[in-house]
Amino acid sequence: MEAFVNVYLFWRSDGREDVAMVKNLSFSGLFIETEKSKDPGDTVELYFLVQEGQIRADAVVRRAKPGHGLGLRLMAVHNNDRRRLAELMKRLRRGARDAEGSIPLRNIA
Repeated sequence: MEAFVNVYLFWRSDGREDVAMVKNLSFSGLFIETEKSKDPGDTVELYFLVQEGQIRADAVVRRAKPGHGLGLRLMAVHNNDRRRLAELMKRLRRGARDAEGSIPLRNIA
C-alpha cells in the first residue's frame, strides 16, 4: 500500500542510523526512502514515528536502490506493537480511499 500520508521511521543497522520516509507498507514489508545503503541480507531495527504510538520491528534488507531507498521484509514486530501496526495500516487504507483522484500529501511543496 502506498503511503498517501507522511509516515516516518528511525532505522538502525550495524552503526548506521537514519530517519526515512515510508514509500509503501504492507504487513510483510516496506520500502523506505534513504540515501544510506545497506546490503541485501543485512538486518535492520525499525522504530515507526507515528501517531498510533510506538511500533518497533525487525527487518531484513531484501533490495537496495543506492541513493533512493531500501526494500525491507518485516521479520518480527514486537508483541505489544502489533495492534498499533494494524491501526497504522487501517489509517493508511482510509487515507488511500480518501486520496483517490487527489495528489499524495508528500508531493505537495
